[in-house]
Amino acid sequence: MSTPAAGQELGAFLRAHRELLKPGDVGLTATARRRTPGLRREEVASLSGVGLAWYTWLEQGRVTASRQVLEAVARALRLDAAGLRHAMRLAGYHEPSPAGGEQGPGRLAEAVQPVLDSWPTSPAVLLDRYFDLLGWNPAWAALWGAPEAVPADRRNLMWLMAADNRLRAVLHDWEPLAMNVFQHFRAQAGPALGDSRTGEVYRRLDADAPELRHWWGCHSVAELTARTVTVEPAGIGPVRLALSSFHPVDDPSALVLLFTPAGAADRARMTDLVEHPLRAVAGPAEDRRAG
Repeated sequence: MSTPAAGQELGAFLRAHRELLKPGDVGLTATARRRTPGLRREEVASLSGVGLAWYTWLEQGRVTASRQVLEAVARALRLDAAGLRHAMRLAGYHEPSPAGGEQGPGRLAEAVQPVLDSWPTSPAVLLDRYFDLLGWNPAWAALWGAPEAVPADRRNLMWLMAADNRLRAVLHDWEPLAMNVFQHFRAQAGPALGDSRTGEVYRRLDADAPELRHWWGCHSVAELTARTVTVEPAGIGPVRLALSSFHPVDDPSALVLLFTPAGAADRARMTDLVEHPLRAVAGPAEDRRAG
């Protein structure tokens, strides 16, 4: 079942969504005397078919809910599929792991590295449950910079999206993708949100990108959706890349991100970049925000 930290995170998540709803959203009549935003706890409790005291304790992280009750609460709060999945994971209800359990990060990286390398012109990276980078291919390093140049405690996709100057300079319209990365991390992390590594990543983000603190303080969740992004490394010209993602069979908590050139011209430019990576170097590693 969920840990105390995960229970508190679940409560905060439910409360945030309760405060976003209006009475009319759930078929209730609004009254003039509402001192708090959104629905009242008693309204959510009534819509969910549970007692007010119990629902209050759920938001406070003091009780656990069965799958059926949590599904009823999710319906009352109008959670979408990503939100329901996130709530279930926080409550300790996870998808079953394949036989043999999850591999260690070293074994997983060793197993997946040949797959990453099989895409010579498509930047690809392997992430663990904390979005730490476990493996990458030459195309990833040529486009975004070699991860080895980033201190190990900041070698994390969320940190790169928020605080790495080269990535932000190369990626057009970086903010929607960066926000989606944070939303997807929350959606899939479950109890890992309360782990020490997650806290460490957030502390590094606080130190290096404090202007974006509202991103990791938010409770919104979403799937990492397929999309086409445009990058423009120095001396190469614009390149369109189609983002896709999948989970390795050996460890469903890990994630592979793949950026595939969208057309022949994009593939040719990525080939040029991989063959001449120094052309796109924006500056030495110490120019990044890693302090």
